[in-house]
Amino acid sequence: MDPMTQSSQITSSQGLADGQNSAAKESKLNVKDLIHWRDPKKSGVVFGLSMLMLLSLAAFSVISVVSYLLLALLCVTITFRIYKSVVQAVQKSSDGHPFKTLIDKDVSIPPETFRKHVDTSLTYINRALKQMSRLFLVEDLVDSLKLAVVMWLLTYVGAVFNGITILILADILLFAVPPVYEKNKTQIDHYIDVARTQVNTTMAKLQEKLPGAVKRSKTE
Repeated sequence: MDPMTQSSQITSSQGLADGQNSAAKESKLNVKDLIHWRDPKKSGVVFGLSMLMLLSLAAFSVISVVSYLLLALLCVTITFRIYKSVVQAVQKSSDGHPFKTLIDKDVSIPPETFRKHVDTSLTYINRALKQMSRLFLVEDLVDSLKLAVVMWLLTYVGAVFNGITILILADILLFAVPPVYEKNKTQIDHYIDVARTQVNTTMAKLQEKLPGAVKRSKTE
């Protein structure tokens, strides 16, 4: 291959990677801005719509909620289309289809973007499978006992709350905890460090007493 061609391909691939990385960082920044209420209007709209969706799912089936949403969207677009047609007929204008810009817009997913997300998802899936294998095959007895305790606690959580209720609580916490933490970061970090120290001390003592536990100092 011609060195100049190879250099241009490398440069273009690097530019594409940089663009994808910048887009990923921008999306993460946007999510962070939303949950920290940097723009109260946008955060309020997103929080309101997410809560409305979850409350609708709690009252109706998924099929009904999706059908009502699509029906509402169709009613809006059809009404606007008829309104613009009437206005154009009265004014005898030739503006054309009101949604022509959106219709002509390319909404297809680029193959590179699709492959990138598939590769990223595959990495997380493989990591989760490896972790599950390590926990369920009891590579480290303490970690497996931690998972057992968590699963046992979740049985009680599942008996009190259903999945939609947990999602509603998670949505509320997602938009409520970050601003509270940001205002009281010093105090909260102090209590978290104290709790983490106590937990690590307790788990270290427990690990020393369990004969089947893997010593982290030896494995790390």
